[in-house]
Amino acid sequence: MEKEGNSGGFKGFIKRVVFYGLFILINIGLNRLVSLFHLPLFLDSVGTFLASILGGYLPGIIVGYCSNIINFTADTSNAYYAVISVLLSVTARYFYDKGFFDKFHKAILTIPVFAFIGGVLGSLLTYFMYGFGLGEGISAPFAQSLLASGKVNVFFAQLISDSAIDLLDKSVTVVIVFIVIKIVPEKFASMLALTHWKQKPLNKEEIKEVHNNASRKAPLRTKIIFIIGAVMVFVACVTTAISYILYQTFAVEQYTFTAKNVASLVASTVDGDRVDDYFEEGTTSVDYADTMNKLRKIKASSPDIKYIYVYKIMPDGCHVVFDLDTEETEAGKLGDIVEFDESFSDYIPSLLSGQEIEPMITDDTYGWLLTCYEPVYNSNHKCVCYACADISMEQVTTNGISFLVKVLSLFLGFFIMILVYCMWHMQFNLTYPIDAMTFAARKFAYNNDEALEKGVDRINELKISTGDEIETLYDSLSKTFGETVEYLEDVKKKSEEIAKMQNGLIYIMADLVESRDKSTGDHIKKTTAYVELLLRKLKEKGYFTDILTDEYIYEVANSAPLHDVGKIKVSDLVLNKPGRLDNEEFEKMKMHTKEGGKIIENAMKISSTSDYLKEAENIALYHHEKYDGSGYPFGLKGDEIPLSARIMAVSDVFDALVSARVYKPGMKFEDAMNIIKEGSGKHFDPIVAKVFVECEDEVRKIAEEHKKIYGENSEEGKEDGESQA
Repeated sequence: MEKEGNSGGFKGFIKRVVFYGLFILINIGLNRLVSLFHLPLFLDSVGTFLASILGGYLPGIIVGYCSNIINFTADTSNAYYAVISVLLSVTARYFYDKGFFDKFHKAILTIPVFAFIGGVLGSLLTYFMYGFGLGEGISAPFAQSLLASGKVNVFFAQLISDSAIDLLDKSVTVVIVFIVIKIVPEKFASMLALTHWKQKPLNKEEIKEVHNNASRKAPLRTKIIFIIGAVMVFVACVTTAISYILYQTFAVEQYTFTAKNVASLVASTVDGDRVDDYFEEGTTSVDYADTMNKLRKIKASSPDIKYIYVYKIMPDGCHVVFDLDTEETEAGKLGDIVEFDESFSDYIPSLLSGQEIEPMITDDTYGWLLTCYEPVYNSNHKCVCYACADISMEQVTTNGISFLVKVLSLFLGFFIMILVYCMWHMQFNLTYPIDAMTFAARKFAYNNDEALEKGVDRINELKISTGDEIETLYDSLSKTFGETVEYLEDVKKKSEEIAKMQNGLIYIMADLVESRDKSTGDHIKKTTAYVELLLRKLKEKGYFTDILTDEYIYEVANSAPLHDVGKIKVSDLVLNKPGRLDNEEFEKMKMHTKEGGKIIENAMKISSTSDYLKEAENIALYHHEKYDGSGYPFGLKGDEIPLSARIMAVSDVFDALVSARVYKPGMKFEDAMNIIKEGSGKHFDPIVAKVFVECEDEVRKIAEEHKKIYGENSEEGKEDGESQA
């Protein structure tokens, strides 16, 4: 069923049919008008061009083909030129799509192509259709004058005259068409487009984008067109071959019938009792001359007959009784002996015995001939000679080629029209719906809720209603996408809940560890905030682009609270000692890095979705390594230290410096920043330290916000102050 848009439903279809009929009338009317005034023009393609340009390939082909078929009533040969009109229609639409009718100077460039199709191809069609002779159309007088000059043969006389007239005709046609399409309103032109949407109509940009959809090997429409084309070509070849064979058979039968009748008429004209007398009396006898005149009249009344003769068959050859040549200029001499040709060797015994002979086809001295022999009997019913009539088989071949060209021209025009109709029908019922679904499915994005909803809406807005398997596929696809979105939304909610629970557990675990160190959790919050700030700024400034993906940033930010999880294995005596740690105690404290790595490693082993813990392990294990290799527990240096641990090192040390300890007050912000600067390239990654210092205002804001929340005297663990401050 027709959809909304420029299709217009059934009423729109009727309107278009009416206008296409008007274009046919324009073709016929203009053609009759120029014929009435004897102008050297055809103007039978103006309506075809307009229908093709304004309506599309199919309307143009229908108008062109039907115009020639209807013009058959004025001149039967018009029907055979339908293929030329179809080719002109296709070419006109192609040039229009390529923008040649946008400007007048570009439209003029199309005239030689149209003239070639109408003039050169039309001339070739005329030449073969008229049996390698001149046609009978408008160009005939010009062609005859060229031929009479003796400078060109029939072929070139026809070609030159047709091309010259068609060049003039197509020039006038293009000018008329260009003027019309420029004054026709856009809305009217849009209404003429022949569509048959089975879905929400696509605009020009969407159609172009749909056509550009990549396919694995060949588009479905190409395969279907190839199959339809191959089938039609096969049918055309078989049908044409059968038609040609039938025509040849029928033509031979008709010529045989004509030759037999003429031979019988000649036999009845010749007096069998006088044949022997003619050889004695010669041609001077009155009845001989009278019989010769009768034979000449028979020959003149039978244009298909090439030779008429009467032979008396004797062992030494054929003795001439009467002989008329093709030009009827002179008769063969009575009594002349014509030797038997080799092609007659099988028939000589029958001819000598006076038997009836079946019509024969021979190719000998006198050419390729169909010959009929009719016995001439005397009053005793004895065969005294044979009356013969010959028809040239070359004429059969010439007529056969003319017939074949006519059949091919009619079929080729019809073939193109049917093929284009199949393409048009297939586009709206198959390829457009499938391509539109494919295009919508490819644009279905899972980035966010808005993209998901937009993808579902894009599918639902297609409203495909082909009433067949395509519509069933569309309904299933639409339902599947809708259910998929609902499922994804549910999964997203559950994932968010799991992530919140996971992050909550991380903070709880970290708080448990820090609470053993008499901490309120302020250190966890601040270091995490500094880590998040550094991750964001490093990405914004274009550092470590191969590492800093959104997923990586998420994992590091959420793993930061676990950097001191190994302290759970440190003794309370060491962890909560009110003063500085001695060397032995500090060595025990340093073990919290390895212990933290083991704890997270064990957690990763028992979880099937533990990839996010990999960076937690790196941070816990390496956040006390130093860029120059003087850190612990492994003495790694430079890029050997994971980026997440290098970021945590800056954040952890800075917070240790500015935070108050039981054994020291918090350092001034500016002094702490100077220590970070001084440690660049030694303790800290120079890039990370540089970016941290550049974010001084935002770092200060984080520090101040947490100071307001937790107060200025929060306590912190030992090893940061001991080893770095």
